[in-house]
Amino acid sequence: MSTILFIGLGNMGSGMAANLVKAGHDVYGCDLSDDLRAAHVAKGGNSVDGALKDFDASAVDAVITMLPAGKHVAKIYMEDMAQNLKKGSLLIDCSTIAVDEARALGQGAVERGYPAVDAPVSGGVAAAEAGTLTFMVGGAAEHFEMARPFLEVMGKNVFHAGASGNGQVAKVCNNMLLAISMIGTCEAFNLAEKLGLDAQTFYDISSTASGQSWSMTSYCPAPGPVPAAPSNRDYQPGFATAMMLKDLRLAQGVAEGAKASIPLGSHAAQIYTMMEAADKDDLDFSGVMKLLKGTL
Repeated sequence: MSTILFIGLGNMGSGMAANLVKAGHDVYGCDLSDDLRAAHVAKGGNSVDGALKDFDASAVDAVITMLPAGKHVAKIYMEDMAQNLKKGSLLIDCSTIAVDEARALGQGAVERGYPAVDAPVSGGVAAAEAGTLTFMVGGAAEHFEMARPFLEVMGKNVFHAGASGNGQVAKVCNNMLLAISMIGTCEAFNLAEKLGLDAQTFYDISSTASGQSWSMTSYCPAPGPVPAAPSNRDYQPGFATAMMLKDLRLAQGVAEGAKASIPLGSHAAQIYTMMEAADKDDLDFSGVMKLLKGTL
């Protein structure tokens, strides 16, 4: 078994770290929150209680980061762990950050003697806890193979997307498509209701017809048809609107640089920005249903 430093024990990271502990790894959890570190210890992990730069990382085999933005990952890689990590330790960044940031950080890590991959995830909190996430991994093939045993503990589907940064490419493209399909699904349920067709009946029909999508069958935004969906717990996340909006803005940024046309992706970002403006971006992204119904 390996010694792992897991940085970022939030909604996603806590479940991911717990599954590594269950698999028998020695997992040191690092987070600004005392409560989150304590919860990790209660699940059998260890806590990094002091400043990360003072942590003895000489025995660490892999560092896994699950952080809000690229600047946080950069600080870990370039400052906090720069002088304190043995050469050859594997760096796995599961955060969702900009493609160019991921490529620069990955290249810089490799140049300093650390194999590195970007490995953003899809699946949400429930999948993080269940160990059924999907990982989209960018990096050299040999680094992907080094990361695979850790990722397979935390996920059900692990894909090598190609060179460094391509994991982030897959993530932002996937989530842009998810946002678009969720908005369309909400509009369809709303229209069906306005025309006198109840949600369950419409679901029964459309989920077996050409309108079927993951947004409908696994994450239905209309309360009722899918009991586990956030719509049945007043749209508590799940995957928060703020995180979806972050991904849509990342998609817009890379699309502009690549000169790619994404009119629906841009419109989806505008719609989710309305939720942010209403101070409702803490709701699950399927809560856009409330915005479109005028009940936000």
